[in-house]
Amino acid sequence: MSRNLSALSFRKGLDRNVFDRMGQAAAATGTAETDSELRRLGEESLFGDAVTLGAVSFYDFLKKKNAGKRAFLCNGSACLCAGTQGSLHAEIARHLPEQEITHICCLGRCHQGGAFQFEGRNYSGLTPDGIARLLTTGQGDPTDTYAVVSDLAEPILTAPFPGIPEYYAPLKAWFGRDRDALQAELRDSKLRGRGGAGFPLHLKWQSCRETPGTVKYVVCNADEGDPGAYIDKYLMEHRPHSVLLGMMAAGWFCGAKVGVLYIRAEYPDSITRMNAAVGELRAAGWLGKNIQGSGFDFDFKTVRGAGAYICGEETALLASIEGQRPEVRVRPPFPTQEGLYRKPTVLNNVETFANLHAILARGGAAYATLGTPQSTGPKLLSLDSHFQKPGIYEVAMGTPLSRVVYELAGGFRTAIKGVQIGGPLGGLVPTGQIGSLTVDFESFKAAGFLLGHAGVVSLPETLPMIEYIEHLLQFTADESCGKCFPCRLGSTRGQELVARARQGGERIDRELLEDLLETLESTSLCALGGGVPLPIRNALKYFDDELKPYFRPSTPS
Repeated sequence: MSRNLSALSFRKGLDRNVFDRMGQAAAATGTAETDSELRRLGEESLFGDAVTLGAVSFYDFLKKKNAGKRAFLCNGSACLCAGTQGSLHAEIARHLPEQEITHICCLGRCHQGGAFQFEGRNYSGLTPDGIARLLTTGQGDPTDTYAVVSDLAEPILTAPFPGIPEYYAPLKAWFGRDRDALQAELRDSKLRGRGGAGFPLHLKWQSCRETPGTVKYVVCNADEGDPGAYIDKYLMEHRPHSVLLGMMAAGWFCGAKVGVLYIRAEYPDSITRMNAAVGELRAAGWLGKNIQGSGFDFDFKTVRGAGAYICGEETALLASIEGQRPEVRVRPPFPTQEGLYRKPTVLNNVETFANLHAILARGGAAYATLGTPQSTGPKLLSLDSHFQKPGIYEVAMGTPLSRVVYELAGGFRTAIKGVQIGGPLGGLVPTGQIGSLTVDFESFKAAGFLLGHAGVVSLPETLPMIEYIEHLLQFTADESCGKCFPCRLGSTRGQELVARARQGGERIDRELLEDLLETLESTSLCALGGGVPLPIRNALKYFDDELKPYFRPSTPS
């Protein structure tokens, strides 16, 4: 069925895609989930009412439940750990009725806490007077400032933008060269995807290039939903051309003529800035037909997300663009073989594309001199509000984590028991282990953690670990696409187990919990259900003394 829906969506094309139409309907009336809109969308797309209902009812910004909501409070991990959201809710409720307030995750204001979205704009760290002024007059300060520090002798991802002619010159030079030569440079660079999986980029791009097809796509996964991560947000809002250049390089290499930017609605400023950068590129003669006399045609399409964490999973993201319910697809086939509209597609995240300029300009071997033999190049980390200097930090892969935490960022402002790195599915690292890790894929994996996207959330000593475990399971249950039973049911059952124990009821059977974690890890379709066991196991291992009261005593064998 989904293949037929992909074909129907392809007939409409990107400029008339049904997902955009859903968003337009919600913007006009507050929701796309009305009988008249569902009927219109179903007839227009030929999907039918049931399919369009399944799609629009999934998204926070489209569903009927959230019609009329004006304030969306962040309930992500960083805001939970900051301890700001309870008082924030109370303050907002002084000025708005409860039916106009709801929650969402995450707004990328992890460096400050107190984050919320009001009528389409993001705010954080406001005083009670500032909140009152915003909610009563509409006048507020959406300024988003944080430290940006590079530990490199010559910054790469945080380097100042010199202007379009100079910045795009390395790409223009490649237009006159052989694509096989670029394949060699990509291989020599050893660049691995920065979205979390760390897959070698040259293998992905080569797969798309070698897959037959007259229509191909480049898609940027800018649905950075991991609580604690605002790396992609920084790049889109402050270094947008690094992303666009990387996507154009992928298009030239693979034979794609269209680049799709799928940007989460929770990042409204990112959408505005990326669209502005596309306009700058167009005005400079760098988009459209026969770019710079090269014979290469390329253009961009921005797709605004609608509030769904699962769209950070690549196949769910593709289904979303097509107007389908964002459910994870079984792989193979992989997106490089059957991606957007079932056409060959290169799909990477924002930070991955941003690394391409350095490879085009310096060469793959020079790029690989930075970092470790297996994890090359620079890496950005985003640090939350518990640090002395929260913000974005650019380091070489292989840099000691302790240097980032204690030297560059100045350590913690409060007593911290551990940090979760890599989002809600990332490893839970006790502070005593920070000194043993380096910022690379291998170090984290060997220690039983996960680098992931490298957002860092600090867990204060005052936050009960059992509460954080329940938070992770609740997050997974809330954000599951629902396609596979292990994730949909397992996360809910796990949350119920932990909630009962927290409330002083039934203690947790450790063997039962381990069976549940094993089922989630081994049989979930994607990394949402499959990844949440990792931080829970880390918690059980490193914070066992704190958690013992919530578990049944072990039975002697």
